Amino acid sequence: MRLCVVIPTYNESAAIGDIVREIRTQGRQVVVVDDGSSDNTARISQDCGAVVMKNSKNQGKGFSLLRGLKYVLEHNFEAAIIMDGDGQHEPKAILSFIREAEQSEAGIIIGNRMHNPRTMPIVRVMTNKFMSWLISGLIKQNVPDTQCGFRLIKREVLERIKFTTRRFETESEILIRASQLGYKIESLPIKSVYQREKSQINPFFDTLRFIYFIFRQIWTIKS
Repeated sequence: MRLCVVIPTYNESAAIGDIVREIRTQGRQVVVVDDGSSDNTARISQDCGAVVMKNSKNQGKGFSLLRGLKYVLEHNFEAAIIMDGDGQHEPKAILSFIREAEQSEAGIIIGNRMHNPRTMPIVRVMTNKFMSWLISGLIKQNVPDTQCGFRLIKREVLERIKFTTRRFETESEILIRASQLGYKIESLPIKSVYQREKSQINPFFDTLRFIYFIFRQIWTIKS
């Protein structure tokens, strides 16, 4: 499977170099989308072998993600692997995603950290469980960890989704739109590494934005 790894980033100079280097040693293309970082994320990524796209100012994770996915489509990759740039996701797990995708008809393979969340901060555990319950009910598919940013999306899914969001809710929109189009979503157990990274989600504005997005989807379905 010819795929491209897309990493949306914002001030991730501490971890991004090791991530890009490990992916490149696997012989895979990496696209780092720097969302207006004030550190050396872009330079380090480029020096380590990534294709770098840099937003002139901070536009939101969804905006950066969509820039990377557009690159995937324009360069005729069969699939995109999306992962975070803070070191939470292990690049060696990419092979597991590929193996699962090659033997599955699912349009999306998403990481599942909830099978063993002992290392996950308790606030994230509770938030993920609630959001996963909500979105799983909405799409009528059981996805234990809808908030996991480590996922594989096949080209045919990307070609058909029409996005309406540009921030953190974009990751949830991918699952909802794919499900509405009839694609199966499968989960793959993964290990996540939690250190002292600070979440870039604004607990007030991003939560309100997510709730508004979800209720808009529910209203659309009922209409």
